[in-house]
Amino acid sequence: MGVLKGLVKKGLGEMGFNAEGGVINWFPGHMAAATRAIRSRLKLADLVIEVRDSRIPLSSAHKDLQPQLSSKRRVIALNKKDLANPNIMHKWVSYFDSCKQDCIPINAHSKSSVKKLLELVEFKLKEVISREPTLLVMVVGVPNVGKSALINSIHQIASSRFPVQEKMKRATVGPLPGVTQDIAGYKIAHQPSIYVLDTPGVLVPSIPDIETGLKLALAGSVKDSVVGEERIAQYLLAVLNTRGTPLHWRHWNNRKMDGIRYESQDKHEYNIKDLLPKRKKPPNTSDVVYIEDLVTEVQCALYKTLAEFNGNVEDENDLENLIEQQFEVLKKALKIPHKTSEARLMVSKKFLTLFRTGKLGPFILDDVPELNSIS
Repeated sequence: MGVLKGLVKKGLGEMGFNAEGGVINWFPGHMAAATRAIRSRLKLADLVIEVRDSRIPLSSAHKDLQPQLSSKRRVIALNKKDLANPNIMHKWVSYFDSCKQDCIPINAHSKSSVKKLLELVEFKLKEVISREPTLLVMVVGVPNVGKSALINSIHQIASSRFPVQEKMKRATVGPLPGVTQDIAGYKIAHQPSIYVLDTPGVLVPSIPDIETGLKLALAGSVKDSVVGEERIAQYLLAVLNTRGTPLHWRHWNNRKMDGIRYESQDKHEYNIKDLLPKRKKPPNTSDVVYIEDLVTEVQCALYKTLAEFNGNVEDENDLENLIEQQFEVLKKALKIPHKTSEARLMVSKKFLTLFRTGKLGPFILDDVPELNSIS
């Protein structure tokens, strides 16, 4: 993957990422304040649920907070498992197991999935603590890993278990002098009483290098406007090409590649943005066919350009030329007028949305450490 790092450095080097990591100056001040509040509150927690994105299990970790987290009882919840490649996901679980770290892949929008997480949390607490009448669980995570969705699901589960829930006071927590603020929490278990804290604010991601920053941007943990959609799309294409992913699409989706076409309208009003989780407009049958058709066009275009590519994807200049060619074919695949001045930006936005919503297939960006040693 040396060529990828070279391309990233060459094409995306002047982006203002802090080489030493730490707080990045383009994050809002309230996020830095939230990080300080989280650090302080972590001292109260008996167990921490650290939410990460399944597609970037290492890059979505909060690097600066790891020393404090590793000293606590912790469960790593790899969220968005539905968007991650299951063939790689089990290797990540094995990796964390080899590190003696509890880890569970989840879908924060699925109550059954969240219940399994809570069962593990209860087991970890009951296993070690019998003397404390009240135990506190804290949920932490960088932006867009699904922390809010998880807390909402926990709240719903807690409300069904204990319909009348009162705000929990700091006075019921263990001895920590000088802390007088109230803490809102949801009761999830009794004997011992276990509360999941409604955690304050959002952590500032720590970005140790440009590639980690790009992975976070691709997963949505860094705002697109900070990095630029075109840069993020270029990085995604570089990753797909160097891994040979489009060549595998020949086997995954051969409907159109074998000459069978969908019957879809030439002009369709459905907006790809409506695929995003926060959009409330569900696609109808015609929309579903349109999206499937679009995805197949994209996969076919990228497969064809890579299969017919005469250069070497391990050569930076060749890879750049391939990516430029793919931007052109994606205009047609995504039905974007060639004369549009912002065609490249429109390609980038639509392409990123298809990736982020899992329409291009399940994917994991981070490489598993010591991959060869994990069975």
